[in-house]
Amino acid sequence: MHASVYLEVCFMNLFLTADAAASGAAGGGMSMIFMLVAMFAIFYFMLIRPENKKKKKTEEMRSSLTLGDGITTIGGITGKIVQITEDTVTFETGEDRVRIQVKKWAISTTDKLEAAEAAEAAKGRKR
Repeated sequence: MHASVYLEVCFMNLFLTADAAASGAAGGGMSMIFMLVAMFAIFYFMLIRPENKKKKKTEEMRSSLTLGDGITTIGGITGKIVQITEDTVTFETGEDRVRIQVKKWAISTTDKLEAAEAAEAAKGRKR
């Protein structure tokens, strides 16, 4: 009998606590929504948007490749482009003229891009 009374008190306490929390949350609902919107905006501007800009810049770089451009692959191999197809690039490495064919997505940078980034960095330091 003692245990059943204890359970009834526990359930009553649980329902009263849930009721009080629900009435308190009704006033704070707008602030909760505001905080969620603010967090999403922060994530968008700090993580998602810069990543999309970086992807777009990399895709533009890969689509503007021309013969003779110096490139670096994602594996660190460097060389000069000798042939370009729709989705592959063939380049020569060093003086031994070894030709390697890779997919365009495997190209990480070009000499033009590196020179432009170095010029921007130098310009930023002068200011």
